Amino acid sequence: MSLPTVTLCRTCRGADPALFGQVRAALEASGVKAQLQQVDCMSGCKQPQTLAVRQCGKTAYLFGKVTAEDLPDVLTFLRMYEGSRDGNFADARPLGKLRFKAIARIPADLE
Repeated sequence: MSLPTVTLCRTCRGADPALFGQVRAALEASGVKAQLQQVDCMSGCKQPQTLAVRQCGKTAYLFGKVTAEDLPDVLTFLRMYEGSRDGNFADARPLGKLRFKAIARIPADLE
């Protein structure tokens, strides 16, 4: 199966230009495997800075108001996401404050 893709918006109003490098460093230090990319605008402008996670066959997520303080919860999310067959979780409490920053949950394609 493919790796999850973590996408960070680089054009959000007030975007922290250091966040991309901090996410990359956190992934490397934790051993969590994911592809990381930046894009221009994910239409989450009212809740900058946005971060998306998606993987083939799994529910995709869009989070807003993500900061460096959220990185431990982002790593927890990615570990849970990796362990989930379909990208859904019965209990989101382990995600800490990140669970309140979800903007959208996009269902996977039907097989």
